[in-house]
Formats: sequence, C-alpha cells, structure tokens
Amino acid sequence: MFRVSGVLRSAAKTYENIIVEIRPNKVALITLNRPKALNALSTPLLNELVDALQVLQNDASVGAIVLTGSEKAFAAGADIKEMSTKSYMEVFQNRLFGQTDAIVQKIQKPVIAAVNGFALGGGCELAMMCDFILAGENAKFGQPEIKLGTIPGIGGTQRLARAVGKSKAMELVLTGRFMDAAEAERSGLVSRIVPAKDLVEEAVKTAGTMAAFSQPIVSIAKECVNAAFETTLAEGLRLERRLFYSTFATNDQKEGMAAFSDKRDPKFTNN
Repeated sequence: MFRVSGVLRSAAKTYENIIVEIRPNKVALITLNRPKALNALSTPLLNELVDALQVLQNDASVGAIVLTGSEKAFAAGADIKEMSTKSYMEVFQNRLFGQTDAIVQKIQKPVIAAVNGFALGGGCELAMMCDFILAGENAKFGQPEIKLGTIPGIGGTQRLARAVGKSKAMELVLTGRFMDAAEAERSGLVSRIVPAKDLVEEAVKTAGTMAAFSQPIVSIAKECVNAAFETTLAEGLRLERRLFYSTFATNDQKEGMAAFSDKRDPKFTNN
C-alpha cells in the first residue's frame, strides 16, 4: 500500500510486502510487512522495496526516508526457504540481492533504519545500508549465516567491519553471535537507543528535522560522509572542500546565513 496520512495515495501503486506512508513533515515511512515470516527478505519484498525507494527518490515532496519493520522484527534475515534450493548459476546470473544494495546506495536522501526486535543476516545488512540506525531497546543484531553453511552476502563482512572494527566483526561473523542494542550502540553500529514503543515516531521526527533543511545541501553532506569510507583522508578532504565551496553557489546558503544574521528561521527553497 502507498498511503498519505493514512489515505491511499494511488490505487495503481499497491504493494503486498511493504507499506509506504507519506507523513506531513516530508518524511516517507516504509514498513516491511511480512509479519508471519518475521519480515524475511524475499525476492518479492526486495523488489517492492527497490521500486518504492526509486519512487521516493524522484518525489520532490519527500525529504527523508525511514525504513522499519515490526516491534518483533525489523527483518529476521533473508528468506531461507526461497534460497535453499538455488544453484550457484542461479544466484550468480540473477545477481541475488545485488539490486537492493545498488539502489540503497544511490538514494541521495537520508535513509534511517528504525530497528526493533531482530535484525539478523540480511536484515542486519539492510539496516547497515541505511545512513544510520536508531534502535529500540529490544533490538538484536547479528550475522548468523555461518550456521547455515554460508557467509553474509549483502555487505555483512564489509559494512560491519567498518562500523564496529575487525575484531568484533570477525567474532560476530565467525560465531553467529547476536548483539543486543546496548552493545551495538557501544560498538558504533547504532546511533542511539530509543524506547521500543517510541522508536518509529522518534525516527520520523529525526527524519523530519533533516527533511526541513535544504535538500541539495543534505545530499552533499551525505555524499561527503560516505566518501570517508571510500577514499584516503587527503582525497576526502579535497572532495569536502570542493563541495563546501559549491554550496556558495546555492540560494539556500545565502538564505541560511542571512537568517542566522537576522535571528530568524531560514526558508529553504532547495536551490
């Protein structure tokens, strides 16, 4: 479903495995919706998620996105029943999970993962694809693929190591141990912990804060932070400086600084 403030946005745009809502504060809320399977990441669900993200990326009325699941599970992993009988050539030729990874990385708008309950395997990897994670106090993270005779395949070995360091990532990947919200926050995987009952609304509020800023400037800031994981320090600093200079070509930079001097709230126009 695609809803605006609880009203169906378009009868032509329906989803079976996710719910998309547009909140009044320019925030899109995507809820994974396979409750009987603890939101296991099936191909249909991921295809719908990719489609929704592409729609939202091109929707000028949306400034930020929140991705969440249920209070019991953000996503308890990939759909094992679907994967169990696939051959090497099937997963290779169909680029299993590759499309999801690619589209999340291309989203220029901020994407927050709001994680309650289990975020395991592909669910943990999906959360790590987002720009940052807000966790409910009941959240549990892990990469238990080793118990299934395989390894993480959507960035678990790479993003987890960058988030929590080699030693903890190696332990989690090689043992399949789960990590609770408190440990995840201490380790740097989670930005902060929120009471489970307040998690989604707090994530929407946080997303609304970002959506109220100049959208081009938010995208530039996001690009700079992401570059820190892809470049050397010298190259990252050069990129940051060039993009910092480029903000002075925008009307929003002029408005933001003028509003600060005038002691008023800025009125950004996204140009």
